[in-house]
Amino acid sequence: MLKAYATITIDDCFVVRDLKVIEGRKGIFVAMPSRRRSDGTFKDTAHPLDTETRERIQERVLAEYVKVINSRYMGFSQGTGS
Repeated sequence: MLKAYATITIDDCFVVRDLKVIEGRKGIFVAMPSRRRSDGTFKDTAHPLDTETRERIQERVLAEYVKVINSRYMGFSQGTGS
């Protein structure tokens, strides 16, 4: 289930838009931006070339996602949300 979209900026010089935060059967993860090909399959339009970079991106995106969700929850629990 799609939970959020994210945009990241790398080294203040490269932007990657439309990363997806997805809740799957095995937990929450970050999917790289992709587009549908003519045969119906999807192909990443941008992706890390190694596992370490993928993990760093996922850790940072998910940490920010949790921070945003928690701040929204705190706003609702304190009566400031709508």
